[in-house]
Amino acid sequence: MLSTLLSGLLLLGWLPSPAAAAPRHSFGKLAWSDEFNYTGLPDSARWTYDVGGSGWGNQELQYYTKKRRENARVENGNLVLEARKEALMAGNAYTSARLVSRGPGGSQTYGRFEIRARIPGGRGTWPAIWMLPDKNPYGDHGWPDNGEIDIMEHVGYDPNVVHATTHCKAYYFRINTQKTGITKLPDATTAFHVYSVEWTPETITAEIDGQVYFAHRNEGTGWET
Repeated sequence: MLSTLLSGLLLLGWLPSPAAAAPRHSFGKLAWSDEFNYTGLPDSARWTYDVGGSGWGNQELQYYTKKRRENARVENGNLVLEARKEALMAGNAYTSARLVSRGPGGSQTYGRFEIRARIPGGRGTWPAIWMLPDKNPYGDHGWPDNGEIDIMEHVGYDPNVVHATTHCKAYYFRINTQKTGITKLPDATTAFHVYSVEWTPETITAEIDGQVYFAHRNEGTGWET
């Protein structure tokens, strides 16, 4: 069994600073949070589930379950996401959970996104915290044309290396043009860290424990970039 622990997640709304300070912004309005100060299943007012075992375009081996404590639960102030080796669902060899922050405040354009997490270790794991659009108005009305912001990714075969990435029509991993920041984090799988993204109309920056390791500026050339 392998598990990811989240001890807190918050979303700070975007408040533009006075024009004289542009393009700097402040993030003083709390828009959404979950501090996991309860026990049981994840709060249904804050979380929904992606369910299924079709591989999700990444050849993933697990089946993502819904409202199953063995895969997603809150205990001791943490949200635990647990992958288990068990062939229970639709022929998949593993089960896990894939949670989505939805509902009032769970969707946000621009802001500061902070997640305090300890991620699992082990070859074959690929924990990720990422953002996808609610609507898909651009290009082919799908991915990658409508964007993706990866706050944190960790690939089990490359221990203690953390990634932050943005994907779009012009820059995405299948054509190896994605915009990515990579940093070493020696205790990524044994200690909690705060993974953050600040998203403004001008820039997307990623931090670990307040230290910036990735920045991508809006090129201003349209939705493709």
